[in-house]
Amino acid sequence: MSHVKRVLRERAKETRCRMSPTVVARLSREIESRLLAEIDGESPVLVYASKPGEVDTHGLIASLLARGTGVVVPIIERETRTLRLSYLLDPAVLTAGTFSVPEPLGCEIPADPADISLVVVPMIAFDRRGFRLGYGAGYYDRFLASHPHIKKIGIAFSCLELPEVPADENDVPMDRIVTEEGVIIPG
Repeated sequence: MSHVKRVLRERAKETRCRMSPTVVARLSREIESRLLAEIDGESPVLVYASKPGEVDTHGLIASLLARGTGVVVPIIERETRTLRLSYLLDPAVLTAGTFSVPEPLGCEIPADPADISLVVVPMIAFDRRGFRLGYGAGYYDRFLASHPHIKKIGIAFSCLELPEVPADENDVPMDRIVTEEGVIIPG
């Protein structure tokens, strides 16, 4: 199955790479608008800080902070293959960390996963059952399996939808998927 996932992941990355920065920005704003309605009232929210090519979450983070919503971002712990959490009060402190992911390195404010009510999860590709392809290291699946109380919303561009993502017992499905075309409720 890992070979199939690897092939699907590479195809999805190629599709994403063909998207112009203008299109990525426009679709990201549409996803942000739909996502803000889903997040309404939830706090704190765990949100990944996007890197180029992904659904851009910088506007989302700014909007959540402006609303007074607590924003938490993940920090990748490569050695233990886990996510460490930090509150984010000022997006200007984000710098490229592990895998070039923006992280608040040196400006961390520890956050307890037990306090998180909702997580916005990056997806390279997805299916309507709620399963996703991530980058393949399992950071989010391990985190989500350890904290099942957290509502899981995956975000991706609609062109990255697959008929079926191969899934095994380690894959954690999303409760919602938000694309620029709408909100998908798996199941």
